[in-house]
This record gives sequence, C-alpha cells and structure tokens, in this order.
Amino acid sequence: MRLRAIPPSAWIGLAGLAIAFGCALFAPFIAPHGEEEIVGGVWDLPSEAFLLGTDNLGRDLLSRLVYGARTTIFVAASATVLSFSLGIVLSFTASVLRGWTDQLLSRLNDLMMAIPTLIFALVVLAVLPQRLWILVGVMAVLDSTRVFRLGRAVATDIAVMDFVEAARLRGEGTLWIVFREILPNALSPLLAEFGLRFAFAVLFLSTLSFLGLGIQPPAADWGGMVKDNKDGIIFGVSAALYPGLAIALFAVSVNLVVDWLLNRTASLKGGRA
Repeated sequence: MRLRAIPPSAWIGLAGLAIAFGCALFAPFIAPHGEEEIVGGVWDLPSEAFLLGTDNLGRDLLSRLVYGARTTIFVAASATVLSFSLGIVLSFTASVLRGWTDQLLSRLNDLMMAIPTLIFALVVLAVLPQRLWILVGVMAVLDSTRVFRLGRAVATDIAVMDFVEAARLRGEGTLWIVFREILPNALSPLLAEFGLRFAFAVLFLSTLSFLGLGIQPPAADWGGMVKDNKDGIIFGVSAALYPGLAIALFAVSVNLVVDWLLNRTASLKGGRA
C-alpha cells in the first residue's frame, strides 16, 4: 500500500487515533500527575503547572483526560468486539440454517430492538452490581442487535449465490460456509459497521457514565469527567468542554479512517472484477 494513496482525511483520522491509543497505552508515562491525585484547587484556570486547569476536586484535567482515554477505549473496544462476535455468528447462522432457526433468532432480535437501548441499559445496570464486566456485557448484548440486523441482510444475499450452493453440495458444514464462504465476502460492509459501532460504543459509554451508571469514580473516563465538571459551566469554567471535545474528535477520527478503508476495499474489488 502506497502512502501517497492515503487521502488527507484518512491521515487526520489516523493521527487522531494514534494520539488516543498512545494515551491509552502509555497513560502512566504521559500523564503529568496520577489519575486520582489532588494537586491544586477546585477548577483552577489553565497555567504552566496545569495546562488544562483542574477539575471539581482539584485533580489535573490533562492527566484525567489521558487516563480517561485508556478506560474509555478499552471498555468501548471490548464491547464492540464482543457485540460483533455475537451478532455475526448468530446472524450468519440464521441465514445459513434458515427455517425455524432464522425465525426464532430474528424475532428475538426484533424484540430486543423494540426496547429503547438507553432505557434498557439503565434498568439493567441499576439492578445488577456495578462491575466492569457487567457493563461491557450489557453494552455488547444491546449493540449486537444492530450487528445481527446488518449481518443477516448481507449474509442472506450471499447465502443464495452459486459458490455457497456449491459448498453445500460438496458437503461442507455450517461453520465452513459461515467462515470460509460468507464472511470473506461480507467484510466490506461489516468493516464500516464495526467503525460505526465502535464510535457509538464510546458515545454510549460516555452517556451511561454521565448518568452515573457507567465507569464509576474515582476512575477517569470522558463521560464521567463531563458529569463531574458540568456545574463549572455556570461559572464560566471550561473543564467539562475538554472531555466532550475528546469524545467528538475520537468519533470523527474513527469515521474518517473507516470511510477510507471502505473506499479502498470497494476500489480493490472493482479492480479485480
């Protein structure tokens, strides 16, 4: 792949993701102060000591942003990978087996999608213990319904093609057809959906943290930082704007990279045809 073929928008997205993932991986070495360390007064203005100022408890905002990148990206990525694994396996299985299996899984998916996602998550998380793995699991299950819908639509079109029928006539099993025949031919739309789901997971996690049911304090995450510092806006303090800007820039960066990869995959297919 030639670097000159990468458009400027993709470079911007890659740079944004590199900064975010770099902060997530090397947070203890990049952050000027500890994640929970109180180093100043409440909502101190930006200065040489604190480049972005301090938060509602006197903690360094830049350090919290860096540590928040690690928590936000880890949880969102885990939920997205799990939701895709669940949604793709179930949707492809439904498309290959058809009949009652397809009807049962599709109606169950429709039932889950009929319930507002945020309300369902709030009810479940309010009842269950506040554990990180429970948060990831709830996000993954709710998001897998969208993946199932797209995966089934794509797999249904591919499952009736000649090469899939030929695999059935050869006596290939369901797993072979799903992973060797359908999945490679469905990567292009699934790649785009993965990026969108990842960005949505970051936004959804931030929403849950803002409502108090996501990442629990004193751990730092971008949505929780907005919640902690939202009252400062009344007094002209911009502490809540920095994590909000980080969420927006990360979502834009993901979409820029996904758009480039999707266009590149489509052009490769067109060239081979």
